[in-house]
This record gives sequence, structure tokens and C-alpha cells, in this order.
Amino acid sequence: MFPYLIGFLVQFPQEKKYYIPALISLSFFVLLAVLVFFIFRKINEKQAKKLEEEIMKKNRFPHSE
Repeated sequence: MFPYLIGFLVQFPQEKKYYIPALISLSFFVLLAVLVFFIFRKINEKQAKKLEEEIMKKNRFPHSE
């Protein structure tokens, strides 16, 4: 009985040309997600390098404050 309920709620088109817009939009959003991931990664690397330099500078002269 359960597969009949799912089959009633989810319908797939018989013509495959209706999948093309979905494939295009899926490809666009996956590409966008990958680009955002690499942008965040690059920003994180810059922040980590800056933080490491600040820590090294503080540890070089620990009694200057």
C-alpha cells in the first residue's frame, strides 16, 4: 500500500525534455556552491595567516605590554 501512496504523490514526466531546465538550474547552483566554497577557503587562509603573524609577533616580545 505504501508504494501506491508515494506513486500518487510523486510523478515523473514521460517526456525527458522537462528534465533539461532542472538539470541546468541544478548545475548552476552546484557551480555556485563550489565557487563560494573556494572563496570562503581563500578568505579563511588569509585570516589564519594574519592571526598566525599576530601571535608570532606577540610571542617574540612577551613582556612589551
